[in-house]
Amino acid sequence: MTLQEALVARTTDAAPELVEPLDKGRLRCYACGHQCPIPEGASGVCKVRFNDHGVLRVPFGYVGGVQCDPIEKKPFFHAYPGALAFSLGMLGCDLHCSYCQNWVTSQALRDPVAGAPPRDVDPVTLAEDALSLGAQVMVSTYNEPLITVEWAVAVFKEARRRGLVTGFVSNGNGTERVLDYLRPHIDLYKVDLKSFNDRRYRELGGRLQPILDTIAWLSRAGVWVEIVTLLIPGFNDSEDELRGLTTFLAGVSVDIPWHVTAFHPDYHMTEVGATTPAMLQRAARIGRDAGLKFVYAGNLPGRVGDLEHTSCHSCRETLIARYGYLIQKYALDPDGNCPTCGTHLPGRWSRAFAGQRTSTPFLPHDRSRFSII
Repeated sequence: MTLQEALVARTTDAAPELVEPLDKGRLRCYACGHQCPIPEGASGVCKVRFNDHGVLRVPFGYVGGVQCDPIEKKPFFHAYPGALAFSLGMLGCDLHCSYCQNWVTSQALRDPVAGAPPRDVDPVTLAEDALSLGAQVMVSTYNEPLITVEWAVAVFKEARRRGLVTGFVSNGNGTERVLDYLRPHIDLYKVDLKSFNDRRYRELGGRLQPILDTIAWLSRAGVWVEIVTLLIPGFNDSEDELRGLTTFLAGVSVDIPWHVTAFHPDYHMTEVGATTPAMLQRAARIGRDAGLKFVYAGNLPGRVGDLEHTSCHSCRETLIARYGYLIQKYALDPDGNCPTCGTHLPGRWSRAFAGQRTSTPFLPHDRSRFSII
């Protein structure tokens, strides 16, 4: 059995809100910004949502990978610091980034070298596994979760019944319909804003505007949003582009955390040099000059000054100190306020810092690396 055949067997009908019949037997899919008009017998750009005799079939009932991560790895810096995020993914993506770091799962149906065998599982089991490991957050990630949103919602319903927080790690290539469908079931959303240049986005297989629309929609809807830009030399690091990107984010909300992270050569982009600490610090200055209150630099622990830490934007007191994913200091009061000046820190906070479950990712069946730090 081919991987394609295995995935076809693990599908369900699309949510009615996310499909619309067109002429000549085609179906319009609204799971992502492509809004594909899918002919009978064909799939959308994502290759996992397909028209089966007038019924849109979508992924369901399996995982391509499961891992337990510190929430700081997602990265969420203003949501439950130190929490364990039970992270799951399926297969497929609606973009084809040449530098993808999750290409084994995201490009499984485009690249013959990629692919992870699907493992059958049900939402209740995933939620119970997350609880048994001490997770506080359930995150859909690794592939693009918007194109597998029906599965994510089924898992999130069980997770929320058990008191878990839910989140997406996504490219943000959404539609209003899919965001409306997801909204009752999600708390946190990290968007990869890969560029502020539509031409660059088209090189990756998408368009810029749907991502910008998603960010604005999530902010208006009250979902906690954090943004990541992987800084790639020569691709998205010009001063004009970074100024435009951060000015846009500040126009949505100056409270949105922006993470600018270091690129390293990967997948099909191996000829570009790695991002340096100085490059990250320069980008961070542009973000702060644009008015963003919370700017972070990632992937180079201990080499970016205070850009791993969270400070009070009023008195500059260091409230959360980090080294990579490790929490070194936590000073917020139970209401998420600065203890020095009383200013509230935007985010989603626990009433008390209960310590960190882990500062390194691990597989759920490998309990040996699961410890209180």
